[in-house]
Amino acid sequence: MRRALRASALAAALLVTGCGGGGGDRGPAPVPTVSALPTPTDDDGAANQFGAHWDWSRYDQFSPYLRQLAGSATYHELSWCDIERAQGQPDWSAVDRIAQRTRDLGITLNLKIRIGTCWATGGTAQHTRGEAGKTESRMPQNLDAYQAFVRSVVTRYAPYGVRQYAVENEVNAPQYWAGSPDEYARLVRAAATAVHAADPQARVVDSGISSVAYGFGIVDRLLQAGRADEAVAAYQAYFQRRVGTRGQKIPAVQDVARLRKALANETNARNVAFVAVTEQLIGAGVVQVRQVHFYEHLDGVPVLLDYLKALTPAEVPVEAWEVGQFWRDATDDDAGRAAEMVKVVCQLVAGGVRQAMWLPLAYNPNNRAGSEVRYGLLDPDGTEREAGRMMAALVAAGRGATVTPVTAGGLAGAAFARPGETDLVLWSTTGAEVTVSGVSDLGSGTVGAPASAAGQVRVGATPVLLRSGRPLADVLAALR
Repeated sequence: MRRALRASALAAALLVTGCGGGGGDRGPAPVPTVSALPTPTDDDGAANQFGAHWDWSRYDQFSPYLRQLAGSATYHELSWCDIERAQGQPDWSAVDRIAQRTRDLGITLNLKIRIGTCWATGGTAQHTRGEAGKTESRMPQNLDAYQAFVRSVVTRYAPYGVRQYAVENEVNAPQYWAGSPDEYARLVRAAATAVHAADPQARVVDSGISSVAYGFGIVDRLLQAGRADEAVAAYQAYFQRRVGTRGQKIPAVQDVARLRKALANETNARNVAFVAVTEQLIGAGVVQVRQVHFYEHLDGVPVLLDYLKALTPAEVPVEAWEVGQFWRDATDDDAGRAAEMVKVVCQLVAGGVRQAMWLPLAYNPNNRAGSEVRYGLLDPDGTEREAGRMMAALVAAGRGATVTPVTAGGLAGAAFARPGETDLVLWSTTGAEVTVSGVSDLGSGTVGAPASAAGQVRVGATPVLLRSGRPLADVLAALR
């Protein structure tokens, strides 16, 4: 199977308890009997650095491909108001099915625990999203009841191997969170207490601040540090596909004055505030895993990694639960978009991000935008695209490997090392082909197929996948 995956087109060569939310007369819903899984360790995320997020309503179409991603991780978002529509009468069946199917696929499940708006919050929803009618979350009327719900989630899904629980989703956006930063901090502290009470080995994850909000956090930090020119350059690199997509919220910026004006926008000021409170929770140890969302141009990856390194404690792992391409009216073809996908996810994991999950696995052709704004690895019916074949090859290369960045000799990429062998994903950063020796081509195809002869491989701007039988240190030394 591994050889088959590497023959994909990316590949080319390698070188050098009932919910206690509201009482009621019903007894606790029985927890499904699940055979015990090995207890995950802090290093289990390194087993496979790449994964995806998908629409469970199309599981039958997607499952053949998903089996190739065994060993990776994904997440599912659940909400108290959806599970317990009638107070005291929870229905876990949908989440139970997802947990079982994820386990059957050999994929680790993370859960996002949201509240929503309903009897538990005593409010009226102002926002609804998608066919499921998801609503924004609000502070619960009773924090004790909320903690009881969180404990029931953890108790129920720990037997399925779930060990990471995010509190809410993209709270910087009002359509996801109707409260203030202080209210969110109070909610996370309550949730963390409940999570650890139910499973001391579990880890609490932040909400995953949106990709756009991270961009404003990056430029605000640079401005605050007196690095105004760098802030403008970072804005231009990070938001080059976003300008004009949200009216004046993401305007074109040519100088510091315009950048400061953009940051003063109410929406963007909220973004920065929620980035800040998230970092406070991480710094205080309330949150043990930092969750990143990134949908921007490849040029935005370096400034994001610099930001994360500067503002994340060394002991806190970073995981990118949502990585994708936001690109209205895209001009690149499938090959170009697939190549960028490879460069983005490889730079993220080589830069210290423990997991990179692509979203969406396949776009929904019936979405509100009416077009594929976020690029999928598969066609809507589950047919593999070039990007899907390339992701499967990355999964095979990364399985059980340690990852190291490669920046040498006009090349960039990532090295995936296991005892006795090193796989590399490489591309030229200069526009000119670079010849590497002592490696073999791991596959062929229309994308990423290198020119090779007599043990040498010529690497151009398109990523290629290669293998060397030498240890990592020897390979990197040869590249230099």
